[in-house]
Amino acid sequence: MKKITSSSLVLIAGAVATSSVCAGELIQWHTNSLTYLYGKNYKVDPPIQQTFTFEHASAWSVGDLFLFIDQINFNGKGANDGRDNRTHYGEFSPRLSFGKISGTNIALGPVTDILVSMTYEFGKGDTEAYLIGPAIDLAIPGFDFFQLNTYLRKTDGGRPGDNVWQITPAWSYTIPMGRSDLVIDGYIDWVVDNDKNSRGEYHANVHINPQIKYDMGKALGWREKVYVGIEYDYWKNKFGIKDGGYVSEQFVGTTDQNTASLLLKAHF
Repeated sequence: MKKITSSSLVLIAGAVATSSVCAGELIQWHTNSLTYLYGKNYKVDPPIQQTFTFEHASAWSVGDLFLFIDQINFNGKGANDGRDNRTHYGEFSPRLSFGKISGTNIALGPVTDILVSMTYEFGKGDTEAYLIGPAIDLAIPGFDFFQLNTYLRKTDGGRPGDNVWQITPAWSYTIPMGRSDLVIDGYIDWVVDNDKNSRGEYHANVHINPQIKYDMGKALGWREKVYVGIEYDYWKNKFGIKDGGYVSEQFVGTTDQNTASLLLKAHF
């Protein structure tokens, strides 16, 4: 398969967007947010982390876009052992909608749209990866939205974890609670069975990362959404490292992460 680059993703999305400007309003809606997280008991990296996250989500006349950038500050044991005490990581994820581009209703049963989903992963160090694959949107009773994305992962330079499949459902569910709402949203990244790779350097892993948050802004009568809550983080074989494995020939002990962080999130 021809290598997909970040510039390719941008060019593909841009070309389709440009060709459909005359078809209607390009940007249908958008929202931005800033999140602060504080948690303990993280694995592989130092155990105490403070994370600042910028997120953008938008719907377009040709599909949709999600972007986030994390700045992660490390604290506690291992934070000053010669490594940097902070890092950053982000994902740029455009999706192209066959329903929107063709102008037809392609709903079939619970499936409301068929898409091409792309992601560019980037950050500090050797983290770049390029993902592309088919996706569907589903109408599931009670859910605000439910996506099922599948990707073929291509890592920069063909490092371990290259040319493997990933399945990523993403969802949001809102529960009315008094004068406001409780929102449960998040995603699961499941990199399917890759344990048979020739060098055994990258392993199947699953990352479950929901947020459970209460809209304090709505409860106080504010116009903007301001959430308080927790983010749960379970990651089996974090970074594709088998539990009890090694990183750069150093034993890292358990890599199965199971923790939660306090959350404060404001939309603007």
